[in-house]
Amino acid sequence: MFPGEGLAKVEQAQDERDIALVAHLKTKIHDVDYSAIAPRLGVDFKPGPLAALHFCYLGRGVVISREGARLLGDQLIDPRDQILLYNYVASGGGQAPQGVWVGMESLPNSMAKVRTLAAYCEQPLASRFRGRPVALARVCTLIGARPGPEGQSADLGLIIPVLPFLPLYLLFWDEEPAEGFASRVKVLFDQRVLDFLDIESLVFATERLAERLMELDA
Repeated sequence: MFPGEGLAKVEQAQDERDIALVAHLKTKIHDVDYSAIAPRLGVDFKPGPLAALHFCYLGRGVVISREGARLLGDQLIDPRDQILLYNYVASGGGQAPQGVWVGMESLPNSMAKVRTLAAYCEQPLASRFRGRPVALARVCTLIGARPGPEGQSADLGLIIPVLPFLPLYLLFWDEEPAEGFASRVKVLFDQRVLDFLDIESLVFATERLAERLMELDA
């Protein structure tokens, strides 16, 4: 086997698993009553022959119908993003977020994911925007961020709507070299977040958030 062939096969197998899971999740939401779940997901329902749910995902318009998921403008959606979106719809929704914020470590069965969240979201953002809180605020605003509650100690605190009922509270502390403090990011979640996504999908949502913000900063 030539160098790289093993990795290529692993990636191909993962792609095949993702595509199979997308197909399964499409069947799972095929008979869902869109009009009934729309309010519980915070999305718009458009009736008609091609009844669909319309909402935003990281600042981009998304349409989900029984035909599939697509971005407005008919851009293709990565299978992993489709899995996230279908899981959100398949959850059936719940109560709107109440603004009671908790860390990943406070969610059930999440301890194994705390380091993943740090490695793929919090640490990359802290490094990318070190010394640049204004730039971070700018790109967050581009995807609908709003100021978080007053009284927190961070240099920047913004609530970012990844999905309509999936806000993430991003806290950023800039570096203080004289004090020996490195820049730091902490992501908080609404306490009822698991009504909408499982832990695996939730961690992927944070990874996609980081990628989107860095893409907008390019």
